[in-house]
Amino acid sequence: MKILLLGSGALKIGEAGEFDYSGSQAIKTFKRNGHKVILINPNIATVQTDSESFAGKNNCADQVYFLPVTPVFVEKIILKERPEALVLSFGGQTALNCGLELEESGFLKKHGIKVLGTPIEVIKNTEDREIFVQKLDEIGINTPRSIATRTPETAMVAAKKIGFPVIIRAGFTLGGKGSGFCEEESTFKKRVKEAFSFSPQVLVEEDLRGWKEMEYEVVRDGKDNCITVVNMENFDPLGIHTGESIVISPSMTLCNQEYQMLRSVAIKTIRHLGIIGECNIQYALNPNNPNEYRVIEVNARLSRSSALASKATGYPLAAVAAEIILGKTLAEIPNAITKVTTACFEPALDYIALKIPRWDLQKFRKVSHEIATEMKSVGEVMALGRTFPEVLQKAIRMLAIGSEGISDSPIKFETKEDVEKNIRIASPRRLFAIAEGLLQDFFSLEEIWEFTKIDKWFLYQIKRITDCTKKLSQKELSENLLRESKKLGFSDQEIALLTGKKFNDIRTLRAQYKIFAVTKQIDTLAAEFPAQTNYLYTTFHGEKNDV
Repeated sequence: MKILLLGSGALKIGEAGEFDYSGSQAIKTFKRNGHKVILINPNIATVQTDSESFAGKNNCADQVYFLPVTPVFVEKIILKERPEALVLSFGGQTALNCGLELEESGFLKKHGIKVLGTPIEVIKNTEDREIFVQKLDEIGINTPRSIATRTPETAMVAAKKIGFPVIIRAGFTLGGKGSGFCEEESTFKKRVKEAFSFSPQVLVEEDLRGWKEMEYEVVRDGKDNCITVVNMENFDPLGIHTGESIVISPSMTLCNQEYQMLRSVAIKTIRHLGIIGECNIQYALNPNNPNEYRVIEVNARLSRSSALASKATGYPLAAVAAEIILGKTLAEIPNAITKVTTACFEPALDYIALKIPRWDLQKFRKVSHEIATEMKSVGEVMALGRTFPEVLQKAIRMLAIGSEGISDSPIKFETKEDVEKNIRIASPRRLFAIAEGLLQDFFSLEEIWEFTKIDKWFLYQIKRITDCTKKLSQKELSENLLRESKKLGFSDQEIALLTGKKFNDIRTLRAQYKIFAVTKQIDTLAAEFPAQTNYLYTTFHGEKNDV
């Protein structure tokens, strides 16, 4: 079978680059199953468009077109290549929107092209916010109180009916483009006009800021077998785009009852919608009433969260999704981790994965540093470890912004008022401002929670780091303190800076006290799974015995 795979379009802030992982995995899977693959993707710097990036030439697409992913170009390539099937779910929102336009124009039906995976009708149901709400109402799933509008005038009527403040969401867009919060009528008119410039449909919804934001990655095959691969929790409460927020997997603040409730809702929703392959479901959860939730959206495709989930768990979501859309069931797909079970088994993590975005806003003139529902980040890093403080500190170092950890701020705050301002406003500065507020005893944990509504559990973990920083600053480094600081993710370099010692002194002390990473545990795992040895070492350490 000849398959046409739509890529994610031109590289822009907030879209395209994150979907290279899923597209690359899909190409390899299709080729492994004996199919011919035609790829349309203008990103010349991506893995999927580089024949030299794969282990063998048989793993890259048979034909690559460096053309825009728009109906005009896709139609010409279809007429030239005559593919039998079209795949939309590995190219993000750009591919989905293009597929929807091709279907609506009647082009796909005219040329007898089959869309593999989730049917076009189901994609429409998830992308059209009005239909999406109606579909979930049919099975009693809670969604934000919202009204779909198609003109600025009806949007204003909807806002008055729901009551300010409200959130505006533009349909059929990626990266939160055109969305935002409106406190009053004066800002609403401008926001709505901008939103309609991106989409013909704009939803006016109730304001749920302060609620927790959760995500589940769900896989369903054509025989209705359905699993949740992993769940993720946003560090920031609702109101910050997932791509702009620190994300932790698995969730840290849910009890088992809450976890199982959201898992059941996810499976019920995906089955009712009829999604085939992989999808992402996002929730808002009331922190004051854990039984109260809202389903914010369902992405009937591989998302940027899917790449994070795949790397965090080792479960190859894109490869499994590609096998499913070719007709296989979860029970027929080998488990990529164990090699002996099947893809039906849900991964169980005994470690934590954490993602932090990276911003380069200082490179742009007159741009607001405030982050909200529209993406501004240009990339992200992921760290793995045993505790939240450890992975948070590791991830901060990986950002390469001149910081050894959360207490080593690259930003200099002038006064208490400056710190408070930066805590209240969501921006790349907020995390360091919170640490500064605790280090200087400017604010209590309760006050910072009032400013931010970030879950107190996360704030307490940050306080553990700052409390340890204060101890280290006293220059007396005992064995217990060194062990505690390493468990909290402090690097040898930061410990040396805080204690007034040299880097090599800290390394020597660690060797003396036999304080090493979890290498022995990894040695055991590596003996059991030899193929994973390099992955395990580099994932946890960078190199053996290196913390």
